[in-house]
Amino acid sequence: MTSVTLADELLLLAYDDVTGRCAVPPIALDLGMAAAVLVDLIRLGRIDVAGGSVIPVDPSPTGDEVTDAVLRRIQAELPQPAAFWLQRLRHNLRRHVLESLVAQGMIRDQDDTAWDILRVHHYPAADSTVEHEVRDRLAAALAGTSTADERTAALAALVAGVRMEVTLGIAGDAVVATHQRLEEIAAGAGLPASVTWLTGELSRAVRAALGPVKQ
Repeated sequence: MTSVTLADELLLLAYDDVTGRCAVPPIALDLGMAAAVLVDLIRLGRIDVAGGSVIPVDPSPTGDEVTDAVLRRIQAELPQPAAFWLQRLRHNLRRHVLESLVAQGMIRDQDDTAWDILRVHHYPAADSTVEHEVRDRLAAALAGTSTADERTAALAALVAGVRMEVTLGIAGDAVVATHQRLEEIAAGAGLPASVTWLTGELSRAVRAALGPVKQ
């Protein structure tokens, strides 16, 4: 497995490089990262979705600590709906992904606690190489200057599901058009049916949390 996961990519996009603050609603990002881990596991042939439920297929480790921890949890359960896993996995997942990115030197953990009552941490960029590559892939797909590969198409579906267009520098009237374009990229890439089902569940979960997409 590549050392950079879809959850890593989603989180790198979500946090401002300078301030280290999350630029999207936390619950939407947490749901999106849960979906991203599941999508990676589907693409790696470790799990599948049948009848709306997530089922284990191959217990072999992927080599990524966070992803493998999720895989073990799925293996230990009876088949559960994808919506169940989105809600179950979103708790504390972001902390683990942040710790992984800090360990890899992509972001740094900046403790901005003022009164030692509530711990406040921000995560500015330390090495933006991977993030820039991710942004370039999405920008090329959005502009139509390159055909999105499966990974980029899956990321486009996740970005649309989490409503992260603002993190791509999109604002105003262009947000709706970009959202639709991201969905078109995902739909046109021939993603596995299980991935499409899962990202659909993500969109439904985010809609339940944040309300309908503003037109």
